[in-house]
Amino acid sequence: MQTANSKLQTPEIKRCSWPGNDELYLKYHDNEWGKEVHDDKKLFEFLVLESAQAGLSWITILRRREGYRKAYADFDVEKVAAFDDEDVERLLNNVGIIRNRLKVLSSINNAKLFIEVQKEFGSFDKYLYSFMPEGKPINNFSGSTPASTPISDAISKDMKKRGFKFFGTTICYAHMQATGMVNDHLPDCSFK
Repeated sequence: MQTANSKLQTPEIKRCSWPGNDELYLKYHDNEWGKEVHDDKKLFEFLVLESAQAGLSWITILRRREGYRKAYADFDVEKVAAFDDEDVERLLNNVGIIRNRLKVLSSINNAKLFIEVQKEFGSFDKYLYSFMPEGKPINNFSGSTPASTPISDAISKDMKKRGFKFFGTTICYAHMQATGMVNDHLPDCSFK
């Protein structure tokens, strides 16, 4: 016999441990991390954000995400690629982002290269997925989360050869996780 309380019970939500109890981290974990993204604008957003993260924690960047959105023309790659010295100074004085000259300059350089890749492959998404087995994302059920893989090694090596900055294999793998090229949610995570 069911009681009124048993009807109201919902299944227990299980999560990966890394977001802890931080509300912003939980929202990101539940709604974005590991979810497939094929939109070049979103891929460019994560390229900017992940590159800015180098040497910092991801939550530091997530807390500045809206600042980046405003500072980087809503992640319009064409506009960012056209940023000039005045824009660089504006960005370096913007407290809403990480004010590191090398990272700011690389984000503009990376925008120009992003456009070149789009022209060569038809989209940045097609470029990235050209490295994936059968052009499909990987659903990792191993229960362990690597910092890099042979695929992130290959992508970052190719991007470095093309001139991209702040996109080594670890940052590349984080980008792959953020955009669902790989789903590293733990096997028992409710958001797998």
